[in-house]
Amino acid sequence: MAIYRSHVLVCGGTPCLLKGARTIRNLFQQEINRYQMADEIRVVETGCLGPCDEGPVVIIYPEGVMYSRLQPTDIPKIVEHHLYKGRVVEELVYRERKDSKEISSKVPLEGEKYLDRQKRVVLRNCGRINPDLIEEYIANHGYEALGKVLTELRPEQVVEIVTASKLQGRGGAGFPTGLKWSFTAKTQADRKYIVCNADEGEPGTFKDRLIMEGDPHSIIEGMAIAGYAVGAEEGIIYIRGEYHLSIERMARAIRQANEHGLLGKNIFGSGFSFQIEIRSGAGAYICGEETALIESIEGSRGEPRVKPPYPGVAGLWGKPTVVNNVETLANIAPIILNGPEWFRSIGTESSPGTKVFTMLGDINNQGLIEVPMGITLREIVYEVGGGIPGGKGFKMAQTGGTSGGCLPMEFLDMPMDYDTLSKVGSALGSGAMLIIDDTHCIVDVLKSFMKFFCHESCGKCTPCREGNTRLYEILTALSAGTATKAHIQLMKDLARTMQLTALCGLGQSAPNSLITCLRFFADEIEAHLNGKCPTGVCKSLATQFEAV
Repeated sequence: MAIYRSHVLVCGGTPCLLKGARTIRNLFQQEINRYQMADEIRVVETGCLGPCDEGPVVIIYPEGVMYSRLQPTDIPKIVEHHLYKGRVVEELVYRERKDSKEISSKVPLEGEKYLDRQKRVVLRNCGRINPDLIEEYIANHGYEALGKVLTELRPEQVVEIVTASKLQGRGGAGFPTGLKWSFTAKTQADRKYIVCNADEGEPGTFKDRLIMEGDPHSIIEGMAIAGYAVGAEEGIIYIRGEYHLSIERMARAIRQANEHGLLGKNIFGSGFSFQIEIRSGAGAYICGEETALIESIEGSRGEPRVKPPYPGVAGLWGKPTVVNNVETLANIAPIILNGPEWFRSIGTESSPGTKVFTMLGDINNQGLIEVPMGITLREIVYEVGGGIPGGKGFKMAQTGGTSGGCLPMEFLDMPMDYDTLSKVGSALGSGAMLIIDDTHCIVDVLKSFMKFFCHESCGKCTPCREGNTRLYEILTALSAGTATKAHIQLMKDLARTMQLTALCGLGQSAPNSLITCLRFFADEIEAHLNGKCPTGVCKSLATQFEAV
């Protein structure tokens, strides 16, 4: 294998690809060839590097310098001065913005400096290896965990290790992963299944997509370990249909794993066999709910099932089925290799490990991060995220996607973990972190949220089907100044009824944002009863409403 003095890692995540990353990659290779350095410098299209808003992004190792917002005309200068002459092109290093009024400056986004507040477990290989080459995954301890469990551990021991780690499901609900596996492991059946939920329909959430694009073999290895632990020999990855690059890279990784004997019959001569196939979803938000996902795989309309029975006992085709999220499965191999005590040493006692967040909205550093559980909201917003653009003030953060709660400024020092957030009516959920500055109207924001749920409700149960529509209608009346105080009480009653009676978790969580805003932003919402929007945003909306 060739040894290179430098590696040019070009971000190959979808956000950077949409901004021309492959053109940047090709230009680097052309310029390196022109300087006759192809034997010394390797150009690699890798997974997501994190700062998605700054693309196209490139890191040059071993220096660890990150260049961002690159244009084709920048590449000859970087190759000549950095790679040929050894001088960093300072004006092309991440353009630092100092426009947050909370802090005077932020950590420069230069290679490892950007990662100072992060702890990469799930994203351990993203941005560091070529996701299309199984050899690079293997060179970074890939499939060692699978080899260990198949040659050294009994299935029940694997379940015990995952249980001891206290890993909670990273798809939204936070259910203990080891406990979920134990249900299926104890259930007797002629066939069992492992299903990877990669549907990811929550607005603002794209972590699973970037994990699959940047490190597909970590999901395959996690699924195979889960299969061995519970006695399943078949796995299915249910991927959102719009995720074309994820589907392409996962399919390639499955082929490579089969070719190397890491999937298929008698893996590692252990007698254990495991195979994986991909199923593509049609873009329905409801199919992120595990029983609706199962219905979709079986060829039926994606609608949630009445529970019990739960999938762990009677899931796909009526057989015991483990449904795990992409991020959950990507944690499995590190836990097996490093032990449950190591995993519990990260994060908090009740919520160990790390959490992958997608930061978006009114924040300087939009993109993908991975931080220890228990980090405060302030640290995420003002250290990792770089603060609010334009010197504007922080108004609220919505955690966990559109079905998560909305937290005002007084919660900036709140730890981000499952238990703490649940106490204030919010959740980590899908990992989306939407930051909103003080120029936005709460009622206008809530209207946008509820419009989404009106569109995406599957319609199977009355509380979700009718409740979301009625809530949207009341919010529309509020923004137009035509609602009454009775409407606000009605919203509270409807939201609470939905939480208690909707069929599935998605319907139950749809009003979370409304409930928290009614609690924390009551004055601003009630001001609309007099036709006054404190931010002025709803003035034009009222005019449009009256015109209709």
